[in-house]
Amino acid sequence: MSHSSDLIAEDIEGYLKSHEHKGLLRFITCGSVDDGKSTLIGRLLFESKLLFEDQLAAIEADSKKYGTQGGEMDFALLVDGLAAEREQGITIDVAYRFFSTEKRKFIVADTPGHEQYTRNMVTGASTADAAILMVDARHGILTQTRRHSFLMSLMGMRHIIVAINKMDLVDYSKARYDQIVEEYRAFAKQLGLENITFIPMSALKGDNVIEHSTKMPWYHGTTLMGYLETVEVDDERLQRSPFRMPVQWVNRPNLDFRGFTGMIASGVVRPGDPIRVQPSGKTSTVSRIYTFDGDLEEAVAGQSITLLLDDEIDISRGDIISGVDQPAHTADQFETTLVWMHEAPLLPGRPYLMKLGTQLVSATVTDIKYQVNVNTLEHTAGKQLDLNGIGVCTISLNRAVAFDAYKENQDTGGFILIDRMTNNTVGAGMLHFALRRSQNIHMQHVDIDKQARALAKGQKPAVLWFTGLSGAGKSTIANLVEKKLFGNGQHTYLLDGDNVRHGLNRDLGFTDADRVENVRRVAETAKLMVDAGLIVMSAFISPFRSERQLARDLLEEGEFIEVYVDAPLDVVEARDPKGLYKKARRGELKNFTGIDSAYEAPESPDVHLKTSEMSAEEAADAVIEALRERGLIS
Repeated sequence: MSHSSDLIAEDIEGYLKSHEHKGLLRFITCGSVDDGKSTLIGRLLFESKLLFEDQLAAIEADSKKYGTQGGEMDFALLVDGLAAEREQGITIDVAYRFFSTEKRKFIVADTPGHEQYTRNMVTGASTADAAILMVDARHGILTQTRRHSFLMSLMGMRHIIVAINKMDLVDYSKARYDQIVEEYRAFAKQLGLENITFIPMSALKGDNVIEHSTKMPWYHGTTLMGYLETVEVDDERLQRSPFRMPVQWVNRPNLDFRGFTGMIASGVVRPGDPIRVQPSGKTSTVSRIYTFDGDLEEAVAGQSITLLLDDEIDISRGDIISGVDQPAHTADQFETTLVWMHEAPLLPGRPYLMKLGTQLVSATVTDIKYQVNVNTLEHTAGKQLDLNGIGVCTISLNRAVAFDAYKENQDTGGFILIDRMTNNTVGAGMLHFALRRSQNIHMQHVDIDKQARALAKGQKPAVLWFTGLSGAGKSTIANLVEKKLFGNGQHTYLLDGDNVRHGLNRDLGFTDADRVENVRRVAETAKLMVDAGLIVMSAFISPFRSERQLARDLLEEGEFIEVYVDAPLDVVEARDPKGLYKKARRGELKNFTGIDSAYEAPESPDVHLKTSEMSAEEAADAVIEALRERGLIS
């Protein structure tokens, strides 16, 4: 089975020890459809002799049934495991495979070639040290070749092999090889790609994969395996970088032990080294480096350790421990490049969760500066990012975090965005730099605060957020509630959807992106009014749960009361006080909620008013009673 089978039989402990200390290289294969990525990986697995006899027998049988080589061994079937892939002869999912040689261990990710699976390629590249870009010698540089090259430059790939494959189908022509090399070098120069190695090969025949081919005597460079066994892995480079360790866990088994556990992202640490904790900026000194196998005198990038410090300072999960001389940066606003990975588009203003290392914070994309056409590298304007879209965006966080630029450290500069409602990963991004305004804008202390203003008014401030379809009765009920509160001596204000669009939001339309921004502005305005000590009524359709959650998150616990004004579509259409439903049905009014734009009903509203079963007066009284039960009014 293995290239080391003799050693296993003679000295199993020696074999395991030698295998344990081998370096590990992670790499990806990418390129256009049918350029030979899966075939190449199958060839590497076959040549490394890591296949069992029953696997070889199965591949021989499958080659006759599914293969594309006329019944001969089809190495691609070792990797293309999905039935859909075998039927179509293409790769859909990211397939990971392990193999090893005498010099190194490898994990290879076979990434899809189709445009619609761009996000899969980004996923595979996120942990890779090197990339093999496959080019069919017959077809040369294609659109997907350019697309994957752009993504590699985006992901900061440092080692790129351009494998000019299927040379056997062009009679091993040096002229054809030179033509492709010249064309790709010109394109790579536009992207700033460096450290490119070109290798002419035939993955199917094995030319220049493991050994030099006798059919291409004009090529004097390395073989593919020779390159993979000697190229520098990222851990070696990261050990020369400034020390970074994101804290994953505060280890406190007893009163006498308090350590901080995590994997070292970069650099080296030793007992006695001074450190700085970000984002707090507190400093201390390393007293011990603890591991399960005992204390270490030195720990390097890639190792998981527990640090003990000389001082009792406050450190939590998500903090980054840095070297004191070159600490991580801290900020709460950034310019980023974002790859969108979800069917529902990215809309500026919508809140997401950002996971940056071990840090989890609330994040909002405040602006899409431009989108990138990966086929032409053209920059285009856009209000949203669709599936597989790539854009340069500004992102704002709810608090400062520690970070490095992605090009300096992928672990502390790469992040994912998570949908707050579904917990799905919807985007992956790279931090470029902190925005200057994040360093220059600070909260100003004021002596008269919200509590003082509320005390002067003799009430507890809150927002009553009325949501529901057009015609459900939101404005009518909110108006009645305000009259009752005002008559009871409360200080109030009513923010009505139609009225606000005549002033504050007059520049916004009714697209999903504009609806998100509409609600965001109203939520921020309502927050200021609550800070002034008022009870605020907000009557907006606000169709998306995520935006209503954004408004809730802006306020303190108990200050946001979601009032669902619930009426069936047929009831509100029958009412149609403004004639809007009739216009929408006739196609005269686009993006109308309930007709051609979705309304996401609250799942657990604080107050549920079924206005098809109660009068507006009864609904207003129900809201007043809910306020009394919560102690907001007497």
